[in-house]
Amino acid sequence: MVILVVCSFAVAACGDAGLLDGIGDRTRDIVVGETTTTLAPVAVAAGEGDEGLVRAGEVLWFNDDIVPQASGTPEEVVAAVWDRRLSSRFVQAARREIAGAIPALVFPSLVPQQVRWVTSQLVYNPTSGTLDRDTQAAFGLWTAEPYRSDTAQLGVLRVGRASVDAPSARSEIVTVAVPDGVSLAWTESGHRYELFCRSEVSEDLCRETAESSVLLAGLLPGR
Repeated sequence: MVILVVCSFAVAACGDAGLLDGIGDRTRDIVVGETTTTLAPVAVAAGEGDEGLVRAGEVLWFNDDIVPQASGTPEEVVAAVWDRRLSSRFVQAARREIAGAIPALVFPSLVPQQVRWVTSQLVYNPTSGTLDRDTQAAFGLWTAEPYRSDTAQLGVLRVGRASVDAPSARSEIVTVAVPDGVSLAWTESGHRYELFCRSEVSEDLCRETAESSVLLAGLLPGR
């Protein structure tokens, strides 16, 4: 049953991988403005053959310079991020805000070596102003500055609420066939995860990325 639930989530999410993650780009322009950043080299930490993985904490997180950042209880963080939205229910949020809003959320500690940027969004039910159940957060993995070119988006991670009977431990990671790449789906700590990797990334490396997941709170700056 868990596998069926996870797969349906992945299939629904993967068809518009680039679109979903890019909806909030205009929101960030208002919050922090345009920036120019010099990319420092990132050391390969794992991987095999010609494919490598780098530490997610060493790449650039696109929204970490949002000012001010919401804090407080999860409910307070969710409400404060929603209050700064423009027209989209996909609202750009710093990783500290997402960790505060969804304390149990995990994120890969290792990402493909081509990745240089990560984008991060909280996703809302526009009627209630609370997090959407099916997709509560979305992350983009980019090889170049985000939102300048769709071809720079190497992968997408989506997070939603799991069914009430899903085990708290990480489930088996299931491969779902999708166009232009591979999609991996699993449940963990009350949430459903779907990681889409474009065809430039092998299924083995995408799986290593998924298996490296740790609490997002453990990837915050200064940790």
